Amino acid sequence: MQTQSRLAKLLMYQNIGFLFIILLGYLDELLKLPSLIFRDYPFPWRFGHSTLGMLLILAVWLLVSTSTRRILDRILYLEKFMRICAWCHHIDYKGQWMPLEEFMQQGFDTPTSHGICPKCLEQQKAAMTKAGKLQQSHT
Repeated sequence: MQTQSRLAKLLMYQNIGFLFIILLGYLDELLKLPSLIFRDYPFPWRFGHSTLGMLLILAVWLLVSTSTRRILDRILYLEKFMRICAWCHHIDYKGQWMPLEEFMQQGFDTPTSHGICPKCLEQQKAAMTKAGKLQQSHT
């Protein structure tokens, strides 16, 4: 959740930045900022020129905003994955590696108990039957 708010702020700052650029472009034309800076040189207002510039900025804004949104969506997707150690099966929860039982207790306030799934039960029964037959053949 904290990641989403940071990413939303990032998008907000990006959009504010583009709006500021557009506003600055129009203020430049309306207030004739170059003529204020260079006093003696008159600059005519060219509405078509400023509109074309704003359209280009809007096009870039659209491209950047779309790309940023796709990248942020991908980041959120990847951050949803739970990291599990391939060797000991400990789980990375808030930067701390812990056994599954402890994770369930801390992360979900769920006590755990041990059991066996139907597939593993069948495999264990088959292994015990096979082991029993091997023992009988040796005696």
